[in-house]
Amino acid sequence: MSNPVLVELRRGNAVESMHRGAIAVVDADGALRCALGDIERPIFPRSAVKAFQALPLLTSGAADRYGLVDEELALACASHNGEAEHVRVAAAMLAKAGLDEQALECGAHWPMSDAAARELAAVGGSPGALHNNCSGKHAGFVCLGGLLGDADRRWLAGYVRHEHPLMREVTHALVCLTGQDLERAPRGIDGCSIPTYGMPLGALARGFARFASGVGLAPEHAQAAKRLRAAVAAAPFMVAGTGRFDTRVMEALGARAFVKVGAEGVYGAALPELGLGLALKIDDGNTARAAEVVTAAAIEALLPLDDMQARTLRSLAEPRLANWNGLEVGRLAPTPLLRDALAPATRRRAAGQAEAIAP
Repeated sequence: MSNPVLVELRRGNAVESMHRGAIAVVDADGALRCALGDIERPIFPRSAVKAFQALPLLTSGAADRYGLVDEELALACASHNGEAEHVRVAAAMLAKAGLDEQALECGAHWPMSDAAARELAAVGGSPGALHNNCSGKHAGFVCLGGLLGDADRRWLAGYVRHEHPLMREVTHALVCLTGQDLERAPRGIDGCSIPTYGMPLGALARGFARFASGVGLAPEHAQAAKRLRAAVAAAPFMVAGTGRFDTRVMEALGARAFVKVGAEGVYGAALPELGLGLALKIDDGNTARAAEVVTAAAIEALLPLDDMQARTLRSLAEPRLANWNGLEVGRLAPTPLLRDALAPATRRRAAGQAEAIAP
């Protein structure tokens, strides 16, 4: 049985494209508030769990030892554009640990931002590991490794491997958040070379609910999650960059929402005031359009919003598509099925029945 259509692209008065997928909204105990599609099939969350993977950076004491500030902690959770500020902050994190770009094992690629890539090419530059959208996450890993291995580059070598002591610490944090036995889960290699583990959307959503509320976590993990949420709220540009969905949502909502993209049509979000987490996967891997539409529609339904926040979320939930002449050629929108599934949450909120869970 296929997943339902969650997003449609209309051109004129006809549906041109449809995107199927699944979504789960749960609390920290795993109780479902909303579900559509197959939320039990294991999916790879990819970069959606970067904040979970950053927890050991704080619980180990590495963040305090190296004096990492909000923008650096936010970058450790990022899939960034590779803009100049992202590169600068990643380099600063490494320098605090007495290391440099050569310690990173994420690989090099041109900046995700077209403007940043053009600027780099214009000065005759070539991309390095610091331009990789995962360089902040890996700089966090290396800072953790600097503590665990006393900044010994020989100890750090191969830290991306599943069996490396550093990566075992990172994987343990994922287990604590999601409650999954990752030793028995499907395992692959992510784009930045670290392991990625298959897990059901329901478990991933529960991880975001725990990240949002601290419920079900050890005190040190709950405190670390709270600190990361605060850092991202203070420096949302670092998590993505100019014009990106994650940055725009968190600039509008601040600490009320943490959202994080994952490759291949995955998104996760934590809503601290409700103690809820959500996770979704678009079947065709469409992240830049369909997954963002579903995420915006879900947040719009779940959270009470002021006028500015409502306008921002609606523009992201129903984006206008224009051609090169600026003419509107179509619109993306959630399907009535998705809106209806989210409607009970909207009605509970309107009736004042949403129970807030203190972070």
